[in-house]
Amino acid sequence: MTTETADNKADQTDEATSDADLKAIAEVVATVERTQRAKDAEGFLALFHPDALWTTGHGKVLIGFDAIAEFTRAVLPAASWDGEVTYEVTHTRFLRPDVAAVKVRQVYHSPGGDTDTEGAPLYVMTKQPDGRWLLHACQNTEVRAG
Repeated sequence: MTTETADNKADQTDEATSDADLKAIAEVVATVERTQRAKDAEGFLALFHPDALWTTGHGKVLIGFDAIAEFTRAVLPAASWDGEVTYEVTHTRFLRPDVAAVKVRQVYHSPGGDTDTEGAPLYVMTKQPDGRWLLHACQNTEVRAG
């Protein structure tokens, strides 16, 4: 096998891995959506790395899984909103093969559709040795009109 052929084969493997990783990352974001809608604190918490950092949409900084868990278990089950929320991956940048910066479009849809609000979270995700992608450093930012 020539060097050129070996390089092309490596590129194809990297592409295949990236496609699988993109799908896995999108599934994490879809699970964030499902668990938020269901107010499922434990399902949501299963997405976090033990050393995670999370900044809420209101600027509360939570450092480490225990702080994230305490906040989530207190706030998520009691959260109330009319309508539904959707999450969509808008951009993924692999910083390394096992680290991705993921921009998300988060929209709270009001029942009548006239008071929708939007968020623009950034999720830095890390790929674990078992292949799972976990939320590692996240900023949940509200988008303000104007």
